[in-house]
Amino acid sequence: MFTVFFHELKAAGLPVTVREYLTLMEGMDKNLAAQKIEDFYFLSRAILVKDERNLDKFDRVDPAKVCRGAQHPRGREDWPLSGILAQHAKDRPNRLGVTMCRLLKVENDILYVQGLDAIDGTPVLDIKPVMRGFLPRGDIREPRWAGELMAGYWK
Repeated sequence: MFTVFFHELKAAGLPVTVREYLTLMEGMDKNLAAQKIEDFYFLSRAILVKDERNLDKFDRVDPAKVCRGAQHPRGREDWPLSGILAQHAKDRPNRLGVTMCRLLKVENDILYVQGLDAIDGTPVLDIKPVMRGFLPRGDIREPRWAGELMAGYWK
């Protein structure tokens, strides 16, 4: 939730970290800004801005860029409206992603992978091995458009 807002702040040059993001989420969980948008503004500004020189950067970011409803996947009108959490769209309320990729090699503390579905520079929060016991059990159901979307995706 609010990760698009967080990424917009980073893109605007505000030096925010995952720690501040998690602190903001903790404040939201405690309903510190549940009633009014102004409350959210002051809470997020107090947590995310550590230097008064960055106040203008904070105020230029548009939190309205976060998609919270349904949209056509990839903007294709021939595919049905789908809730944003049922997609892999980039403008999700939560930009955390999960990808299974192939580990090619390890040199010192650097991992070289293939097939990582992420934008260059995206922070990696966790790494886990793929184990059969943790994969989905039974058939995987997906809409027709998902197969069409993925055709040629990795080419």
